[in-house]
Amino acid sequence: MLSDCATADCIWINLRPATLDPAIAGPYGAPDGLWALAVKGETIAALIPMDVLDSSILEIPVHDAGGRWATPGLVDCHTHLVFAGSRAAEWEMRLAGVSYSEIARRGGGILNTVRATRAASEDELLALALPRAKALAVEGVTCVEIKSGYGLTLADELKMLRVARRIGEQLPLDVSPTLLAAHVVPPEFSGRADDYIDHIIHDMLPAAKGLAEAVDVFCEGIAFSTAQCERLFTAAKAHGFAIKAHAEQLTLQRGSEAVARHGGWSADHLEFLDEQGVNALRAASTVAVLLPGSFYFLRETQKPPAALLRASCVPMALATDFNPGTSPFASLRLAMNQACVMFGLSPEEALRGATAHAAQALGRGAQLGTLTPGKRADFLLWDVAHPAEIVCSLGTNPLVERVVRGKVTHV
Repeated sequence: MLSDCATADCIWINLRPATLDPAIAGPYGAPDGLWALAVKGETIAALIPMDVLDSSILEIPVHDAGGRWATPGLVDCHTHLVFAGSRAAEWEMRLAGVSYSEIARRGGGILNTVRATRAASEDELLALALPRAKALAVEGVTCVEIKSGYGLTLADELKMLRVARRIGEQLPLDVSPTLLAAHVVPPEFSGRADDYIDHIIHDMLPAAKGLAEAVDVFCEGIAFSTAQCERLFTAAKAHGFAIKAHAEQLTLQRGSEAVARHGGWSADHLEFLDEQGVNALRAASTVAVLLPGSFYFLRETQKPPAALLRASCVPMALATDFNPGTSPFASLRLAMNQACVMFGLSPEEALRGATAHAAQALGRGAQLGTLTPGKRADFLLWDVAHPAEIVCSLGTNPLVERVVRGKVTHV
């Protein structure tokens, strides 16, 4: 450990690490006392108690954390950041009693955003998306998933994926782009969902190679059947994509079991998930991604089975689900707070859900999510008295330093 520190490029001293590493006993994976975190290149080289740190190491560049808490960088593993247009008028309709499903049947909802996004250029979409991504980064997000799904044509889906990639080039963010062409059936394929799935399989999947890491689906009565989703999963895996699913959000469709059967990274939403689905996720080591923002904004009453997921040792990740219609909140700290208040998670579970488990939901669990030597040096310094304060107190930002790939970054 000390030898690893001796070859480091720089070191942070006098920090209190909430490692969130399950191998470290105690709340938040936080060892007692003050520690030093050494960085070599882009990697955490060592974590060392301050009382055994050799003073000679201080000849390399030193950052004094001043006793502040350190956590891994936050990971937002489910967003729809790239879009054009507004759906605030639909929110007014829902407040007046019109259901989300009814708005979709009237041609609103996702298709409303599709029309605006198709009309926008790639540069226009980038200009709209960058402030949203910056808002997440300012609160501590260092890795973000960004979905397509508001284009629904080959050209427009690829346009959205290119914008997602450009966000990662312009900001100090690790971006995981996801192809969500199976979001809803586009107008051109009205009444022909199977034909649209064929179009995704034969035309979009080959074209998205190199742009997307994963393929997502909306498995729901107003979108695609479980059988259609499974057909797409099979083809996506053959092309080398990881898979995930919007599942059991509005009704029980068994989408979570379908994505588990195919070894998916995650099943997301899960308000109507039952014990059979929980067992399938556990058996497949598929992450359950909870999205309290959309639950809150849609005024849903059916909560995801957090207690059952916990008892079954299914990892629960949290994400913003940032999108224009059902979760217009660019704040992962808000999502963590909502998950505690509405879903019964503890603050420690919420922090793990937005770090270690969220990284696992993006296939990055070996690289990100905990303060562990050998993992990437993405971490945050917080001016808080206790890690729970990160989740509890909103409206101010206690983040004082953001480190990405071993470098202090500003957004």
